[in-house]
Amino acid sequence: MGLTSTSTRRAFLATIAATAGSVFATRLAGQLKPQPATTRALRDITVYKDPNCGCCAQWVKHLQGAGFKVNVQDTNDMDTVKRSFGVPKSLESCHTGRIGEYTIEGHVPADLIVRLVNDQPKALGLAVPGMPMGSPGMEGGRKDAYQVLLFDTVGNTTVYAKR
Repeated sequence: MGLTSTSTRRAFLATIAATAGSVFATRLAGQLKPQPATTRALRDITVYKDPNCGCCAQWVKHLQGAGFKVNVQDTNDMDTVKRSFGVPKSLESCHTGRIGEYTIEGHVPADLIVRLVNDQPKALGLAVPGMPMGSPGMEGGRKDAYQVLLFDTVGNTTVYAKR
């Protein structure tokens, strides 16, 4: 390639530098943006529950049916578990889960846990307060409408989904 003039050489070098800079910036941006959770991290969840609670066991089966690997920790001291993971009293249900850095309180549907981990919102976790009929683990004769709440470290909530 015969670059004869100084201005042509400068233009050629500027093009090379710009291309290299663009490639570097693209690669750097790809490294800095949040990456989706690995399949293993997405599917490993620890569930703390009372050993005698039937609906908790049914929620565990719901998670397993959705492909989660569930580590069940039976305990008679759920209050301590809830406090240690920052669950506000107003959002309490019968069992508490942990997936990554998120707390899952109550009968939260598995698909919303997947969405939470994939979206990675700035939050402490998801909660379905109480024990609404028709929620996962509480299937029966009727299905009540309920909300799944996204909550933060000080107890602020927003509606994440309605079911």
